[in-house]
Amino acid sequence: MRLHCEVEVVSRRLPALGLRSRGRAVRAVLSLCQREPRGGPPRVGLLVATLRDKRGTRYEAHLPLFTGSFSHSELLSAPHSCRVLLPSRLCTHCSLIGRPSPPSSTSIFTCPTSPNPSVLTFQVTFVPPDQQLKENIEQFFTKFVDEGRATVRLKEPPVDIYLSKANSSSLKGFLSAVRLAHRGCKVETSLSTLTPVKTSEFEKFKTKMVITSKKDYPLSKNFPYSLEHLQTSYCGLVRVDMRMLCLKNLRKLDLSHNHIKKLPATIGDLIHLQELNLNDNHLESFSVALCQSTLQKSLRSLDLSKNKIKALPVQFCQLRELTDLKLDDNELIRFPFKIGQLTNLRFLSAARNKLPFLPSEFKNLSLEYLDLFGNTFEQPEVLPVIMLQTPLTLLESSARTILYNRIPYSSHIIPFHLCRDLDTAKTCVCGRFCLSCFIQGTSTMNLHSVAHTVVLVDNMGGTEAPVISYFCSLACYVNSCDMLK
Repeated sequence: MRLHCEVEVVSRRLPALGLRSRGRAVRAVLSLCQREPRGGPPRVGLLVATLRDKRGTRYEAHLPLFTGSFSHSELLSAPHSCRVLLPSRLCTHCSLIGRPSPPSSTSIFTCPTSPNPSVLTFQVTFVPPDQQLKENIEQFFTKFVDEGRATVRLKEPPVDIYLSKANSSSLKGFLSAVRLAHRGCKVETSLSTLTPVKTSEFEKFKTKMVITSKKDYPLSKNFPYSLEHLQTSYCGLVRVDMRMLCLKNLRKLDLSHNHIKKLPATIGDLIHLQELNLNDNHLESFSVALCQSTLQKSLRSLDLSKNKIKALPVQFCQLRELTDLKLDDNELIRFPFKIGQLTNLRFLSAARNKLPFLPSEFKNLSLEYLDLFGNTFEQPEVLPVIMLQTPLTLLESSARTILYNRIPYSSHIIPFHLCRDLDTAKTCVCGRFCLSCFIQGTSTMNLHSVAHTVVLVDNMGGTEAPVISYFCSLACYVNSCDMLK
């Protein structure tokens, strides 16, 4: 039984020696192997083989103790490696003869004061080539087994075997078999032999796959679970293949030039996904579920160009690790008005859309590159739109209080439609919030104030765009008149 994964073996004695682990895992084949020594019961052990060490390193168990009398000739012909432990009362009389023996040979001692120098009675701890795993595992750490990670802690030697980037289902099956061996139970699955691992075994650790035609698309077999970069372009896909969502190590997923209309929420389960390319598909939306998934912490680059997206949800701004965002050639009529929360965004391209204006929080961005060419920007209106109410309604006053004091809310506490209103609340230039009681004004902003490199907005060489602003009160509007002018 074998498991393909990355392995790091760390000795727990290092801290006591003032040393630290290098912290580097390597690609390895972890085997649950068995050997039947002559005249003894089958022995089960863990074998870790790497590309450099195909024979592998065995991690095994308790060392049975034997005491007996052996002649020198018997010691020299012993078929097993052993360690000789001398009683403390003999230590002052014994001397080591010969050079230190390697681990595969026998250590030989003699006692000059013994009545028969050719025979020595001592206690021997045999170290056979294969030990049993029974009772040698101190603990399993499986909290992150669904992510393909686990740790096996051995008693002897005192090491922790860290496993990562493994197929989660294969890892669970492997650990189950190891548990059975640890308890001394019979392992039902077939165990591996102690033969060296072939180079072809390591070729299975494929981290990149590029498919650019239908004929090359795998229909009858799964994608290699170790993939970190997968591109399936020009394959005529109308939906995301669910087999892709099992690739827990995936960091870059390219589904460009297909016919995908909807994204499954389970894409958010790809916890390491950093780049997602959906260029040239038939998408009409980007779901709220994806915006609230683990992509919030991992996604760096998103390409939604050449789709049919008209608007992005306000929750889109929760993807705060985004650095590159491409929205060219869609049907966007507005940006999320909280787009200023994307503080890590450096590259923004939304050319050839239908944007009439930019939200006021657009001013909070700090970009290196900005392209808004070919949008239908409108001229700023001279007169503001006034929607103030005096006194404020109970709903308006409560919403402002909740948002200003950052009081947590959810659909489990208040009705869903109120959560939606709070999520879409407008931000005044003073930093306060407003729901339906506000003054709306427009002004012009030079895009060079938010980006180092700006593509011209139109064929006339302009770099200015209209910005819509909201004011929670007449006082805020009056104080901002200079900005509006």
